[in-house]
Amino acid sequence: MAAEWKERMESVRIRSLKEIFGVEKPVIGMVHLWPLPGAPGYTGYGMDYVIERALEDARTLVRGGVDGLMVENMWDLPYYVGRDVPPEEMTAQAVAARAVVEEVKVPVGINVVHNGGVVTLSIAVAAGARFIRVCLLTGAQVWDTGELDHGCAADLMRKRKELYAEHIKIFADVDKKHSVRFPGIDLATHIEWTEFYGADAIIVSGKMTGSAPDVEKVKRARELATRPVLLGSGTTEENIVEFLRWADGAIVGSSLKVDGDPTNPVDLERVQRYMEAVNRVR
Repeated sequence: MAAEWKERMESVRIRSLKEIFGVEKPVIGMVHLWPLPGAPGYTGYGMDYVIERALEDARTLVRGGVDGLMVENMWDLPYYVGRDVPPEEMTAQAVAARAVVEEVKVPVGINVVHNGGVVTLSIAVAAGARFIRVCLLTGAQVWDTGELDHGCAADLMRKRKELYAEHIKIFADVDKKHSVRFPGIDLATHIEWTEFYGADAIIVSGKMTGSAPDVEKVKRARELATRPVLLGSGTTEENIVEFLRWADGAIVGSSLKVDGDPTNPVDLERVQRYMEAVNRVR
């Protein structure tokens, strides 16, 4: 018989992505925000412009049939890590994300690269989002920007409880793109740690944005995990059917843009073709 406190902690976790998205094998489309105030790419065009570009992509993704959205500070590069995300970028992302939440009828999530953790949760609370992507919930790794980073589970879970935000679910990466894991942390270990510390779902990605993971890695993750497994990068209309043999859903961005270029707007026809492939698997 489980202890009462343990039962309560488990009760706030999902067992299936269908609990959030209402369908099997959901697809979460990426809303890549233009560079936010403070980022090197920002040229003073203002938040109205950022919001309108975000809403255009959000509308196109939903019209094309995706099951959820994730709002990300994709172009705030080079990225900060963890709590170092500047307040001007954090608050701008919250404002843009709130506009997306108010615009669409599908669940919306938040991601802050690299590894926003508590920052990501704070934006989700302000925006009214349903879930967050946490790039490093447990373990340790080196980011492509050079920082040695570590998991944020202790701070994140306490802050989520403090903010009465346990309705916001946590999708956590294992073997995250744009990084190299600390030696000795293999995939099995990272999945075990990440699930132990409260992740609702795990995410498997390739080496960099737009690159696909090896199918065998996804298959192995599905064998190891007790929670849903999401694909975090590199899926296309050509490979999604094979990947969804093993994964429980996908987060997709680059391949749904015009010409497959992540800096371009979302392409409606690409979204529709991608979702047609997904629907053949469901």
